[in-house]
Amino acid sequence: MKTCDLCDANEGKVQVCEPIFRDYGGLLEFGGPAWPVRAFEDNTQVRQAVAMPGDGRVLVVDSGGSMRCAMLGGNLAALAEKSGWAGVVINGCIRDSEEVAACQLGVKALGTHPQRSTKRGEGEADVPITVAGVRIEPGFWVYGDEDGLIVAEESLSVD
Repeated sequence: MKTCDLCDANEGKVQVCEPIFRDYGGLLEFGGPAWPVRAFEDNTQVRQAVAMPGDGRVLVVDSGGSMRCAMLGGNLAALAEKSGWAGVVINGCIRDSEEVAACQLGVKALGTHPQRSTKRGEGEADVPITVAGVRIEPGFWVYGDEDGLIVAEESLSVD
């Protein structure tokens, strides 16, 4: 489902994220219930999340917009794909962009960075976050494509 069509058919129910993300995954269109994570420059929570059954959800990581390290790389993207995640949105950077692009997974991030994150075990999972001007709570629906990223409190359709 295209984000433009979802916006048109669900006026007043959709929040549109600021256009700060670039597409990196092998899938450009993705959507599903949000699993929000807050983790600044420490991808321990990201690793734990992508190892769980994704069940078509979208992992949304608020890394504070950090451009100093990557929160997701090729190994974690492949694990997310294998675990059944629909997509990953990183308010920060990824690395191994060629490997990430080979995964059948929607991935949006601010940019790329060759340095991996720290692993101190910090961060919080399944908590409300605010990313790109939009509040995202666990279970909200996230949809992404080439035109952007949108969020709604419930599943959307174009009917």
